[in-house]
Order: sequence, then C-alpha cells, then structure tokens
Amino acid sequence: MKIGFIGVGNMGGPMCRNIVRNTNHDVTVFDLNPDAIAACTAIGAAAGASAKSVAAACDVIFTSLPMPKHVEEVALGPDGIAANARPGSVHIDLSTNSPTTARRVHAGMAAKGIGMLEAPVSGGVPRATDGTIVIMVGGDPALFEANLPVLKSFSKEVIHVGPVGMGSVAKLCNNMLAFCNAAAASEALLLGATAGIDVHKLYDVISNASGNSDAFRALGPKAFARNFKPGFALDLAHKDLRLALEMADEVGMPGMIAPQVMTLMRMARAHGMGADDSSSVLRVYEQALGREVK
Repeated sequence: MKIGFIGVGNMGGPMCRNIVRNTNHDVTVFDLNPDAIAACTAIGAAAGASAKSVAAACDVIFTSLPMPKHVEEVALGPDGIAANARPGSVHIDLSTNSPTTARRVHAGMAAKGIGMLEAPVSGGVPRATDGTIVIMVGGDPALFEANLPVLKSFSKEVIHVGPVGMGSVAKLCNNMLAFCNAAAASEALLLGATAGIDVHKLYDVISNASGNSDAFRALGPKAFARNFKPGFALDLAHKDLRLALEMADEVGMPGMIAPQVMTLMRMARAHGMGADDSSSVLRVYEQALGREVK
C-alpha cells in the first residue's frame, strides 16, 4: 500500500517514522520544513514534491498539522487532498481539531468518494517516538477496521469512539483536563514554596500520593531545572483549550475551571511565552509572587 504523510514535524515525524520502521508500506512524506522531510527519508521514506502530489499518488493520506485552518487548507483547498486524491482513497487526520471542522472535512472528502477518519492523538513527542501514543478515532466502523493495522503500527492504544466528530470531542476533553491539572499542579508547587517547604520533597510526596497526575510529574522537573523549552508549546495548548471552550459554548456546558486556565494561558502568552512549553503557566504565578519554584 502507498501511504502519504503530510506534516512530519514534532508529532507527525515520529509517527511517520514508526510506520516506515514497522510496516512494509511505501511511505511518501511532505512538509514545509526540509529538515523534517530529511529525517523521514533517512530511514526509507520518499520525499513528495507537494501535498498535491502526495495526495494524488497514495492510497492512504495522513495529515498531522498544527491548526484547524491548516487542516482545512490541506484537506479541502485546490491543491489539497479532496481535489487531487483518487476516489476510494482514505484521508486520516491526526491533528487536534474541532468537531465542526472534522465534520466539514469529512463531508468534503465524501463528496469526492474519499474515506475519512479523524484520529487525534495524545501522549506528546516521547510517546509518539516510542510508539505508545493513544489514538482516538472517529469515523465509519468498517473504515476504522480496515485501517487499524497501520494505526497500530505507531500506537499502543487505538480506540474507536464513534462517528466523525467524536474523536475531536474525546481529544478536547482530554486536553482540557490535562491543562487544568497542570494549572493546579503549578498552584500547589508555588503554594508549598511560599509556605517554606523544600519543593523537591513536596514533589516526592505528591508524586506518590493522591494528588499525583501526569501533569504534576512533568511539571516538577521542568520547574526545578528552569527548562521551559517547548515539548508541547503554549500556543498549541491555548489553541486546544480554546477549541474545548468553544465546544462547551456550542453544547451549553458551563465551565468553572477551564476558563480560568485559559486566562492563565492568555497572561503567559502576553508575557511572550507562547513559543515556550505549556508548563509556562507556572511562571504566571511566579511573576505574580516574585519567586520561583526551585
């Protein structure tokens, strides 16, 4: 089978390379960054000249892109997948999207006889790299089953969650909770620091107690080392939480916690931290109190 992969950056690149390593499919990649392409061709992928050429040549076309507008452009634009892929081919979008955008892309593909699965992922770059990332898939069950082997080639856990749109619902709910956990972890660490406890010992306690979470475990080492280089950039986290809050508005769901976390993210971005790691919400608390967790 010929597989195309459009968007082989921080997340797409590791997933694509696992397909190359773990299957016998022919894989062709395209990205705006030549270095990202080179990292995939170095282990056996072919380089495509454009998104259009990849779409036209492949049976299954993956996309992993930063923003909904990029997904729509690549999926539905004149040089994109719907306009150039063959009827009977399949588009699998791994990006974090809104349910509305996912359904719009699905409709555009269906009009051209192209199958579509939305398949957002969770686990970050480390789990994309080691092949343990979680994929939550929305789409036709038969199409899901047909493409499950290639999805399993780069994922430990692939879960079909319903029709197109439900993958985005699952991803946005998950990320909203993760960001809220990170904000609470930031507050707890700085409270402890301000009260005078050794924050390293506090970290050891909470990491083994009922307050523990993935977000908390990730925050401590970054805070102690003052390392806020982006693993998952704050700008992308802000986008994901904004999509979750927009979804809440659409369904009439009140929010007590997530809107406050959005405010923290906005403050961090206003201080120029948008390109830094999403854990930089901690630095909003630090700046307000004039002290650091370390």
